[in-house]
Amino acid sequence: MTDVGKQMAVANREAVVADAAEQLARAARDRRPCAPVRALLGPTDIGLAYAVQQRLTDGRLARGARVVGRKIGLTSASVQRQVGVDQPDFGVLFDDMDVTGLPAVPSERLLQPRAEAEIAFVLASDLDADDLDIERIRTAVGYAVAALEIVDSRVADWDIAITDTVADNASSGMFVLGRERVTLGEFTPRDVTMRLYADGVLASEGDGAACLGDPLAALLWLARTAREFGDPLRAGQVVLSGALGPLVPTPPGVTVRADISSLGSVTATFSPQTPEDQG
Repeated sequence: MTDVGKQMAVANREAVVADAAEQLARAARDRRPCAPVRALLGPTDIGLAYAVQQRLTDGRLARGARVVGRKIGLTSASVQRQVGVDQPDFGVLFDDMDVTGLPAVPSERLLQPRAEAEIAFVLASDLDADDLDIERIRTAVGYAVAALEIVDSRVADWDIAITDTVADNASSGMFVLGRERVTLGEFTPRDVTMRLYADGVLASEGDGAACLGDPLAALLWLARTAREFGDPLRAGQVVLSGALGPLVPTPPGVTVRADISSLGSVTATFSPQTPEDQG
């Protein structure tokens, strides 16, 4: 390819990234899901999809948002089957996504929410070394808590391939953290069991092994991947390590509670207000 051809290819790629990012940003802004962005990105170009995610991240940072951690998505085989993908991904957690202290999860900020129960790790040290392994991961974890991740998709009807969800910040929405802090010396993440209830009715169950075989293995995958992308995990960040069981729809007004052995419970009630109520 000539230099001119390379420049044109780069320009075309940048135009595609800008177009896909604008579609997803507009969907979030207007509270109206968009068509799948894989129509622009293709179904398999994950690098291009992460470029879209980064563009959206840069936009949020420019508007004053602050990064507080990362999420690992699509770690559970049951969730992969639910959304039709076959590999994990990651997204960015911003400060306004943490709704732990609110009396209710603001339904008006969500489009198509679903909840999943997870282990959240809070890091005590950076994970930026060249030779990351499971022991370095263990020593970097300050403590863990039970968590609810509220996933959401800006793509209509959750009609997503891997490039759709990666571009859409790994279908991130919000999260709620439990109060009980437990160190890795006090429990084994892969051995936990989970039950998730919606309005008191059992709606999902699973265990630590559902998360890439071990939530710590998921954290290791993320640490290595984040470092490869030039943005390693840092002390103080929260990492949502991935679903322990199937997703549960969370319409306005529902209360969900996850019971995770060794970590206790975490509960969230969704406000009755919907995006349509906002006009």
